[in-house]
Amino acid sequence: MSGHSKFANIKHKKEKNDSAKGKIFTKIGREIAVAVKEGGADPANNSRLRDIIAKAKSNNMSNDTIDRSIKKAAGDGNAVNYEFVTYEGYGPNGTAIIVEALTDNKNRTASNVRNAFTKGNGNVGTQGCVSFMFDKKGQIIIDKEECNMESDELMMVALDAGAEDFNEEDDSFEILTDPDNFSEVREALENAKISMASAEVTMIPQTWVELTEEHDVKMMQRTLDLLDEDDDVQEVYHNWEE
Repeated sequence: MSGHSKFANIKHKKEKNDSAKGKIFTKIGREIAVAVKEGGADPANNSRLRDIIAKAKSNNMSNDTIDRSIKKAAGDGNAVNYEFVTYEGYGPNGTAIIVEALTDNKNRTASNVRNAFTKGNGNVGTQGCVSFMFDKKGQIIIDKEECNMESDELMMVALDAGAEDFNEEDDSFEILTDPDNFSEVREALENAKISMASAEVTMIPQTWVELTEEHDVKMMQRTLDLLDEDDDVQEVYHNWEE
């Protein structure tokens, strides 16, 4: 996704109401719990946790809330065991959709995801049916209004840290990395006091699908809304050119 449209989506998310923000915080809290269980509660020794903390901050989660989530995960020996599951499928007019979920009940999650696809006139496919149409990349979006650095200087900081690509849009900068180098690049920008609107490993479509029929747009939006409402769903990637 271009930095411009990605940045527009980020701003839209941050303007959501309190209940929507609470849902986002709940999902990030689950990610924190899994990261703490896998790598410990000390961010200095847990790069996955550091990345999630950065994601939490970019979503306006307070330091106190983050700290409480980490302490809760570290001290709860009876915590729910979540596991990552991925679903792939098709929306209207062959649009490709990837759903990443974090669940304690795979049957429930699979049923809910299938229901979301069906109600939007789509269908869940087999593993790998659409993921080959996406590139897994670290993606960092920077709001130009929040950045005091010139674009050339910012680009050199990013590339020197190991970034693959740098794009300038009207209102934002986009930095792309190999997933393995994402943490290193993000931390280099953090150390340079560069504010990031978004920083995450994501799936970027190689090509985009335009929906010209109003019914198709409505059905695609219905699928995305149902997935967004599902507490188990962490991320949804698609190649619909909105």
